[in-house]
Amino acid sequence: MSWTHQYLSRRRALTATAGLAAGALVPTLAPAAAYTNPVIWQDFADIDVIRVGDAFYASASTMHYSPGAPILRSYDLVNWEIAGHSVPVLDFGAKYDLNGARGYVRGIWASSLAYRPSNRTFYWLGQIDFARTYVYTATAAEGPWNRLTTISTPYYDAGLLVDSDDTLYVAYGNTTISVAQLSPDGRTQVRTQQVFTTPSSVGTLEGSRFYKINGQYYIFLTRPANGQYILKSSRGPFGPYTMRQVLLDLRGPIPGGGVPHQGGLVQTQSGAWYYLAFVDAYPGGRMPALAPVTWTPDGWPVVQLVDGAWGTSYPRPAVPTPPRQVTPLVGVDTFDGTTLKPRWEWNHNPDNTKWSVGNGLTLRTATVTNDLYWARNTLTHRIQGPTSTATVQLDHSAMRDGDRAGLALLRDSSAWIGVRRDGGATRVVMVNGLTMDSNWNTTGTGTEVASAAVSGGRVWLRATADIRPGSARPGTFSYSTDGTTFTRLGPAFSMGNDWRFFMGYRFALFNHATQALGGAVRVTRFELSTP
Repeated sequence: MSWTHQYLSRRRALTATAGLAAGALVPTLAPAAAYTNPVIWQDFADIDVIRVGDAFYASASTMHYSPGAPILRSYDLVNWEIAGHSVPVLDFGAKYDLNGARGYVRGIWASSLAYRPSNRTFYWLGQIDFARTYVYTATAAEGPWNRLTTISTPYYDAGLLVDSDDTLYVAYGNTTISVAQLSPDGRTQVRTQQVFTTPSSVGTLEGSRFYKINGQYYIFLTRPANGQYILKSSRGPFGPYTMRQVLLDLRGPIPGGGVPHQGGLVQTQSGAWYYLAFVDAYPGGRMPALAPVTWTPDGWPVVQLVDGAWGTSYPRPAVPTPPRQVTPLVGVDTFDGTTLKPRWEWNHNPDNTKWSVGNGLTLRTATVTNDLYWARNTLTHRIQGPTSTATVQLDHSAMRDGDRAGLALLRDSSAWIGVRRDGGATRVVMVNGLTMDSNWNTTGTGTEVASAAVSGGRVWLRATADIRPGSARPGTFSYSTDGTTFTRLGPAFSMGNDWRFFMGYRFALFNHATQALGGAVRVTRFELSTP
């Protein structure tokens, strides 16, 4: 995903048309023997996927959210949990702290995840702001992750390969594809060389994933946002490469969504291959979908189709019995323990002196502003599709005059339900009209459209989001004073489906001041549920 090329390379329609890729038909199977796409109905884009032993790991883009680059884990390629984050903090400049500038739609773009058996270490590699490349390492997916090095060459949309002789290579680029070799310790670049120029008939290729399979080198590339191509070399990592189309304008598994693309290939323990791609499915974001892959006798991958499309269901991968169930991506969080669970990501880096967990999540005001897009310590959670509801129990007894706290549907067009304290009086309000322009500057700070007086020190807030793609979808808000009976507040909010913000809508918990710092709220319970 290119900043300078984003309008060019993403301008194609995100809705799918008739499938054109070749592949064998797969019969529809009984539900007990099948999985359903998308395998994750949450926003995880630009996926890189690997297997280490009996576990599968995937990494995804997170842009301006912190910590960045979540690591997902699965034992069957179907059920996934969030294990941790490769980039603990976006320490790439003050704009990622909301300090005089903002990093919206910057930060963690398409990056790469790899595992190096020789030192039993995970590697994450990604470029930031077209300026340089960062490499982080960890001996466990949960972390701790630490920065290994910074490389002056910005490896755009990179794929990291650990070759069979333990040499590290990086494939990268937009339209012009290059390969770099790293030093044995992974800290510096040894050489880089252009290996392929995309034909004008194809247009843009990016999103490199780099593999060595049966002695052949492959660079797996996306044509955003409707195609996937692959390069193959039998002569070595620096080519020469030949190209073949994998899929183009293939009908996807999410009604109203786009063409599956820009993901990675992975092999199971038994030797079967799968392609984990994402489907553009706004307003929710980009959703991972899984399909089996076979190989032609001369070494080219073929996605297995169902009725000429990426299947809504396939036979489950044959894998060993998982050692345990993964942690669900939905459910209840009471913010116990000493750290946030990895399902949570902040809007930009937080001020860590202004929040805490244990007996609930305490958010002390960290910013004086009337603009939620400038407010630090806004904590976000992905929305579960196709529809889901977030309910929070909020203790607002320590709010101060001018404070605003609540639950938002957050994107470049946003709305929220929450509590405002003014002149010693407390009201629950619904606010919409929070907007950004195409350069991610605030164009609207919100308009209060409904309110109700509340007494006491706590309130329950609820947001329900319909993120089925294809058109703008409604988000609705309600509140309760007893946690049982909820009252709708305000009109439905129309969640936009434009792709240019890249990230999908999220639920967001916030507390900011408009007059002076010093107030606080405590979220004692968060529940994400599906119908």
